[in-house]
Amino acid sequence: MSASSLVDEKPLSALQIQVIGICFLLNMLDGMDVLAISFAAPIVAQEWTVSPQALGIVFSAALVGMSIGAVFVSPYTDVIGRRNMILASISVISAGMIATAYAESVTQLAVLRLVAGVGIGSMLASLTSMVSEYSPDRSRNLAILILHAGYPIGAIFAGFFAAWVLPEYGWRSLFVFAGCASLVAIPLVATALPESLEFLVKKQPQLALAKVNRILQRMAQAPLDTLPAKENSQKQAGGVKALFSSDLKAATITLWLSFMMSFATLYFLLSWVVKLAVEAGLDVEDAMYAGISLNLGAFFGSITLGYLSSKIGLKKIISIFFICGAVMIVIYGNNNASVAIVLALIFFLMYFVQGGFTGLYAVAARLYPTEIRTTGVGWAIGAGRVGAVLGPAVAGLMLGAGISIDWTFVVFGMPLIIAGFLINRFFTVSS
Repeated sequence: MSASSLVDEKPLSALQIQVIGICFLLNMLDGMDVLAISFAAPIVAQEWTVSPQALGIVFSAALVGMSIGAVFVSPYTDVIGRRNMILASISVISAGMIATAYAESVTQLAVLRLVAGVGIGSMLASLTSMVSEYSPDRSRNLAILILHAGYPIGAIFAGFFAAWVLPEYGWRSLFVFAGCASLVAIPLVATALPESLEFLVKKQPQLALAKVNRILQRMAQAPLDTLPAKENSQKQAGGVKALFSSDLKAATITLWLSFMMSFATLYFLLSWVVKLAVEAGLDVEDAMYAGISLNLGAFFGSITLGYLSSKIGLKKIISIFFICGAVMIVIYGNNNASVAIVLALIFFLMYFVQGGFTGLYAVAARLYPTEIRTTGVGWAIGAGRVGAVLGPAVAGLMLGAGISIDWTFVVFGMPLIIAGFLINRFFTVSS
């Protein structure tokens, strides 16, 4: 008996669907929490007379916090459990978001965005591990991609909500709402989200057998008399060193490089796509349509890649999406089309780029065993955020040096080609 066999060999139960659904909802809330500052920023800048440089620090604070959470906090999930880390992360996010509504200076705003970012960064890897460990192997890729498709849906919802409340109630109301939404999720997780079955079987914390049998009962499976012998290995000890063991070192480095490359291109696009849409003729007041098109493309791309991965293979479909994404980047950067075509190009651009990018989470979840899964996913995300920081910065330097926007887009298509090659060539992870 193994924990994975308890999940893989049975039909998907209502409890497993419930776990995936709750994690999807939590990732939606993450999308709202991350992008709230983007919608509030223009009003904050006007109300406080904030310079673009100071506002940039506020934007970066959440990104720094997310990196800290992913790299330094999320590995403790492999010690305390996925559910406990998710509860702790939501608490930090809720406190940070609600407190942001009462900020009285740019410094306070930046600090509180960093705090919320730590919670967001520490929770994402735990959600990925939780969904991976409750999904049968035959549908694991799709389940993980559904999870990460929640983020753009949350972003779309945040945009519509912001358009409604900001003119009437001001920017603080947006953070109060987002913080309270996260706060409401705490009792939901506490009562409806079980601990990872695989974590309980392999780590065997106190009362593990009783907890495992309660979960099996909810999955309509027979209880266990005893748990298998607890493993005692280097991987069981966990930690970052385990990611660089002889059998994982090459794959870990490849995964980190792939995340860096795709993060660089993704954040370049998030920084410049809507701006170009406005320059192509879209009214500034209607720029939200570009954002909606962007996030819808990301959602459907993620779902499609998850479905096709079981037909074509995870590595191959990620590479195909990245190559198609690179082609779309070049086309978009060199277009002078109508607004309707621009919005369609944005949709398909993010369909391929975000779809391929979220596939890397499924690769990471499959690559690492339970004992170090969240550590592996968290450090991959943290390493990738180096690319997220460098991407927009390098683009700014290129444009400032007089390099045209069309050639800048060509340059940022290359990291996707490299990431696709690395994934397809050097990974031996199963599909």
